[in-house]
Amino acid sequence: MDDTDRKIVALLRTDARRSFQDIGGHVSLSAPAVKRRVDKLQSEGVIRSYAAVVDPAAMGWHTHAVVALYCEGRMSAAEVRKAIEPHDEVESAYTVAGEASAILHVRAADTQHLEEALERLRDTPGVRRTHTQVVLSTLFERPVA
Repeated sequence: MDDTDRKIVALLRTDARRSFQDIGGHVSLSAPAVKRRVDKLQSEGVIRSYAAVVDPAAMGWHTHAVVALYCEGRMSAAEVRKAIEPHDEVESAYTVAGEASAILHVRAADTQHLEEALERLRDTPGVRRTHTQVVLSTLFERPVA
């Protein structure tokens, strides 16, 4: 991946519906040349998918929290994933080094919904306890560019 590819990816990250011609104007390439590069970036797995970035609050998810998840014994990453994946409120999950088994980003409509989601998570077989920090405001989110 060279600097031109990085610029193409950055342009697509700001607007995935951008035309190849428009991108070409920014990186000094023809539309067909940009298409070939994008196709190659897709085939190499650099670009995994295209998605609409939706404001969670507009969808009714006004509350979110960072949750440390503590599991019993030595649950594998696959077992932890299987335990938490059915919970729609879990937006993302990461295994971590340290005391916790995983760190979760959880979204909910309000604090009551968050509490219910946390209770369901704690009722999941293999989950011992959680430690939750409610997010008050988002200072910034930096996408990979």
